[in-house]
Amino acid sequence: MTTAARGAIARIPGSKSITNRALLLAAAALGPSRLGAPLVSADTVAFRRALEALGVRVDEQDGDWVVHGTGRGPHGRARIWCEDAGTAARFLPVLAAAGFGRFEVDGTEQLRARPLGPLVDALVRLGAEVTAGPGGRLPLAVRTTGLQGGEIALDSTSSSQYLTGLLLSAPLMRSPLTVHAAGLVSRPYIDMTVALMRRFGADVAEGPDGRLRVTGDYRATDLRIEPDASTASYVFAAAAVTGRSVTVPGLGRDSLQGDLRFVEVLRRAGAEVEIGEDGTTVTGTGRLRGGFEVDMGDISDTFMTLAAVAPLADGPITVTGIRHARFKESDRIAAVAGNLRRLGVEVTEGPDRLTVHPGPVSGGLVDCHRDHRIAMSFSVLGLRVPGIVLDDPSCVDKTFPEFHTEFARLFA
Repeated sequence: MTTAARGAIARIPGSKSITNRALLLAAAALGPSRLGAPLVSADTVAFRRALEALGVRVDEQDGDWVVHGTGRGPHGRARIWCEDAGTAARFLPVLAAAGFGRFEVDGTEQLRARPLGPLVDALVRLGAEVTAGPGGRLPLAVRTTGLQGGEIALDSTSSSQYLTGLLLSAPLMRSPLTVHAAGLVSRPYIDMTVALMRRFGADVAEGPDGRLRVTGDYRATDLRIEPDASTASYVFAAAAVTGRSVTVPGLGRDSLQGDLRFVEVLRRAGAEVEIGEDGTTVTGTGRLRGGFEVDMGDISDTFMTLAAVAPLADGPITVTGIRHARFKESDRIAAVAGNLRRLGVEVTEGPDRLTVHPGPVSGGLVDCHRDHRIAMSFSVLGLRVPGIVLDDPSCVDKTFPEFHTEFARLFA
């Protein structure tokens, strides 16, 4: 397969995590906020439409989104359709509960399978009346006259998105909110949330015991969305396994996204990495080193990228700390392990870990489980292994509709 010339520039779309957080923050602020270079994908469009169903106007201007914030929670009755977007299902019920009225929240069967129990419990304790589907999952019916605020403990062992959802809408509650998030996973996403909340004017303080206290109000703010670091992991890994060099502009050392730390894992695996002020470059050296163990709990959206290329390394690679990845769009540990075994790779799987052994890899059909990250991860392996076919290539529309076109431009 012909690969890209050295020094290729990758066109990575805006961060999904930042786009959806910024949409909610702008909606909760009073006045218009302009979001530059937002990600336009299935997840972000679903989030935007859900906000519009709640009465928030969003205009498109020269590729930017202008959000006309109301400065308060929604009022009236509305049905929130989340599609497959986990962020919508975790963030928007809190926004709705901070308003006044009756709101229904639902999504696809895939989204209905994802847990919401800790968030539902928190909303009830904060004063909303919430009826959930079987097992504390979607669909939700929320009847509310607003949320009280105050102090609350939150089980965060399976997802940091419950905490993010509470924090984002905290300035709309009647009194300041203090949250103690027990067993918090994916801490970098909370750091991102807090940084964005402060950008929009809220005051977030962290105590010595890890409790987060939110005070203040949001103000309308213009924000340019940086490229998605999780999505960039695929082109960075592709550079590492093809011996080429790829740069992602706009993703530099001041990035809000913890997933940029994935390049440090690639450095450990033998790639050359340069993180500049306004861009990151990864260059493959012709060898992928293995023989190490790495905790990717804080950057779990990228563990699949590493696992998919790990058979090409010169020694086994073990990823730990990823138990919460079993509760994403799919059971990602089981899905990655199953696909690798189908391709002839030896894999050892545990509740919160995965070990991938080096060896020959055969072509075959990859079961994407309707999970965009599985499709994109195994596309990287396909650069080195002929005959790898995705059963659902269009599932990448969730976060990167142009993925296959851009990947072909860079590497095929």
